[in-house]
Amino acid sequence: MSNKDLYEVLGVAKTSTPEQIKTAYRKLAMKYHPDKNRDDPEAASEKFKEISHAYDVLSDPEKRQQYDRFGNTDFQGFGGGGAGTDAFGDIFDSVFKDFFGGGGGRQQRHGPARGDDLMYRLEVDLEQAVQGSTIDIQVKTLVACDDCHGSGARPGSKPQTCRHCSGTGKIRMQQGFFAIEQPCPHCSGRGQTISDPCRTCSGQGCYPKQRKISVNIPAGIDDGDRLRISGRGEAGPQGGPPGDLYIEVQLKPHPIFERRGKDLYTEIPISFVTAALGGSVDVPSLKGPLSLKIPAGTQTHRLFKLAGQGVTSNRRHGAGDLLCRVVVETPVHLSREQQDLLERFRDKTDGMKNEPTQKSWLKRAQQFLERAKKS
Repeated sequence: MSNKDLYEVLGVAKTSTPEQIKTAYRKLAMKYHPDKNRDDPEAASEKFKEISHAYDVLSDPEKRQQYDRFGNTDFQGFGGGGAGTDAFGDIFDSVFKDFFGGGGGRQQRHGPARGDDLMYRLEVDLEQAVQGSTIDIQVKTLVACDDCHGSGARPGSKPQTCRHCSGTGKIRMQQGFFAIEQPCPHCSGRGQTISDPCRTCSGQGCYPKQRKISVNIPAGIDDGDRLRISGRGEAGPQGGPPGDLYIEVQLKPHPIFERRGKDLYTEIPISFVTAALGGSVDVPSLKGPLSLKIPAGTQTHRLFKLAGQGVTSNRRHGAGDLLCRVVVETPVHLSREQQDLLERFRDKTDGMKNEPTQKSWLKRAQQFLERAKKS
């Protein structure tokens, strides 16, 4: 082992707290672990041993006191591990989690691996989403082999317990006080080996197949919502449990309505005569036609609300509203007689009194131009 100053090895001061020493070791262990430095594993391994030794000493109060007094690591009189051993096991679990995304070397998987989850994007009509429906879909996924019942072994034979890992699926590598558990390379972490594989699935226990699945769309579901169908994902290898199937709902564009949460929006064209004199127009809704009263003098883009005519959702109390935005339509292809009538109408009206929106706009425009001249 190197005679370097142990505080310098960890990059900490002699006054550092135990927590600061632990944090420094954790960062260095992650940086120099051999599995993270495959280009030069030997150098990384030596560096890893060096920082592990420094932490083993400085994390133990008695060893640290001895080192601070005498500047050496000859600790035979202290009976080995002590408090530093437990602390090291603690930090090892934390580092192992960061390396492999698991719960450290102390966890073991029992039984075959679970199958993968699947994601399916399902386009639905607005009516189907609002009212609810059942839709059949075709999904290509891995299914358990019928011949070997998912075991992967040829009918009449059985998988054998892996003799290298004794069926645990993991092997343990020990180097001094440091130990790492990794998936067994002989059985790929399954804990079993197959000497006589099934011919149908080539020993995998599953194979790809197109299958029909019925999806229940609940009333009121919205764009981007997800449904989970338990156990309808891919089958697990060697008889492992299947994963889940997730359905992501995407609403198709609707020719009339636009959905925003529980509310529906639509545009209703009306004639300028109806806008001026008032009247009523028929409005479509998901529950059938409705009558909308238009008051006299209605301006274009005015919004009318038909309460309770929107979307009813099981997850949100009450129904939404149907909001109708009217658009005043200018007539086209006028006959000579119609043109004459409009010209007579124009001669009989005073634009500033009969067109309040235009009057307000002209006033704002005039104020703007006056400010522009002054600047």
